[in-house]
Amino acid sequence: MKSLLAVATGLMLLAGSGINVAQATEQAHQRREARDTRQDARRDARQEKRRCVVNDNKSNHECRQDKRQAKQDGRQEARDIKY
Repeated sequence: MKSLLAVATGLMLLAGSGINVAQATEQAHQRREARDTRQDARRDARQEKRRCVVNDNKSNHECRQDKRQAKQDGRQEARDIKY
């Protein structure tokens, strides 16, 4: 009887932890997706700034501000993914 109770308790604990594992897996997926989004935003911002500087369409200050804004937009998009 005690072994049956121990088995039942163990199964209940495993079933309860399965929900946490699934939740953790989903959070990990969201973190990876958010990280990839931020990295893509940084890469795109660098390329955009290089094009801006090479084409000399704007002052260095304006190019830098555009890069900052592009990175901030990427951060916000990543936050939207995670939360």
